[in-house]
Order: sequence, then structure tokens, then C-alpha cells
Amino acid sequence: MRRIATIATIPSLLLAAACTNTGANYQPVVDGPVSANYSADLYSCQQLASSQGVLGSDAAQNTAITTGAAAGATALVNNRGNNVRDAAAIGAIAGLAGSAIQQQQSKEQIIRNCMRGRGYNVVG
Repeated sequence: MRRIATIATIPSLLLAAACTNTGANYQPVVDGPVSANYSADLYSCQQLASSQGVLGSDAAQNTAITTGAAAGATALVNNRGNNVRDAAAIGAIAGLAGSAIQQQQSKEQIIRNCMRGRGYNVVG
């Protein structure tokens, strides 16, 4: 079980480091002039995005699917010792990570749409 904790920690740290300008902290690329209210508008849109949870509404479903798929495949291919349990744990971590990434992308889209709604020409 200690090996699983180590394996799970490394991707978690890398994911956290990669999320500095994503999700609710996302700053869109705006083409053209920005108004004097740009900072206030961006802050309002970021607050709107941050009101969404860390995980999407489909997190439980994604976790169950990846857990079952990983455990089932391991049971068929390499069913020795604790392999199925370990595969299920890694599948659960992968499902949660995937849901968190999807939620970050949803937050970025909320910010883009919000800024467009406030009259900015958001290109990325």
C-alpha cells in the first residue's frame, strides 16, 4: 500500500504545479483594447468560476468506471496477490484526477463566456 501512496503523490504534485493559470485562476487572452474595468470584470468572472466545486457532478461515475475497469482488467490479466486491489486504487485516483481536470476546463470556459458577455473579444 505504501507503493500506491508514493505513486499517487507524484502525479498529484505535478497536477497542482500545472494548475497555476487554470480553472478559476485562468486569465483569458483578449484581442483588442480592454476597458478600465478589466481587472474588476476578470475578478468577478473568476469568482463566478470559483463558486463551482473542485470536482464535477460526474466525479463519482468517472471514479466508479475507472476503478472497475482497472480492477477488472487486472483480474483478467494478472490476478496475483494484491494486484487487483492496487489497480482499483490507481483507477480510483485516475478517475478523480480526470474529473478534476474536466472541472478546471469548465471553469476556464465559464471565465471566457463571462468575459465575452462583458464585451471583451476573448480569443483564448
